[in-house]
Amino acid sequence: MAEENQKDTVELKPRRKPPHFVLVHGMSLGSWCWYKIKCLMEVSGYTVTCIDLKSSGIDPSSADSLTSFDQYNQPLIDFLSSLPEQEQVILVGHSAGGLSLTSSIQRFPKKICLAVYIAATMLKFGLQTDEDLKDGVPDLSEHGDVYELGFGLGPENPPTSALIKPEFRRKLLYHMSPQQECALAALMMRPAPLLALTTAKMEEKGQEEEVPRVYIKTMHDRVMKPEQQEAMMKRWPPSQVYEVDSDHSPFFSNPFVLCGLLVKAAVSAGSV
Repeated sequence: MAEENQKDTVELKPRRKPPHFVLVHGMSLGSWCWYKIKCLMEVSGYTVTCIDLKSSGIDPSSADSLTSFDQYNQPLIDFLSSLPEQEQVILVGHSAGGLSLTSSIQRFPKKICLAVYIAATMLKFGLQTDEDLKDGVPDLSEHGDVYELGFGLGPENPPTSALIKPEFRRKLLYHMSPQQECALAALMMRPAPLLALTTAKMEEKGQEEEVPRVYIKTMHDRVMKPEQQEAMMKRWPPSQVYEVDSDHSPFFSNPFVLCGLLVKAAVSAGSV
């Protein structure tokens, strides 16, 4: 009888903890831009943390006061530093948030199981060369004078902050997004720390390939143009590439598909 009971016993394996996604915004945005993605993923059982980088979202810092990329990126550094030793996260970055991902891969390779770049700057060592600037920095000069510039160090010095003027935002950032998202962005966007971002240069540490990377290409992007995204992927190939029919802001224009791609990336990486 005891033998029969042993045969009927099913060994239960511990349930794998759902992935923890950490979402990093791009220039002038904040954690608020991920509200749709956060909602969709949390109701599906995932853990989601949205970071406000310095001078972004509800962070009280002024963009004109930041002079280094590490200052700008400090909230993400603090968050990753605070994670328990064995905990890993999926790091997701949009646009200039890709620079934060690459820097974090170098600093915390053991705490990141996957890095997902969404229409993001994906350069192995940041903004080091003219080619890096060409591939990884939006060139909006064809549209005229699109930026409001701040000169925190005085008018005789290079600008310290930049914000796309209201009249260009719909055309460049949100041309496929619902009008209410444009209204939200108009209320929430803040100047980006231009000077700090230009100092985003990473040294080679030999850890750049330890974390698998996925790129999500935005097919109708007028900011980080598809050819720029292709150039960065060619120079530093990711393990997977997905495409989404969207403008520069797929969390607004195509959130359901973007959410599905994030989960698909996590499954492919063995994190689900």
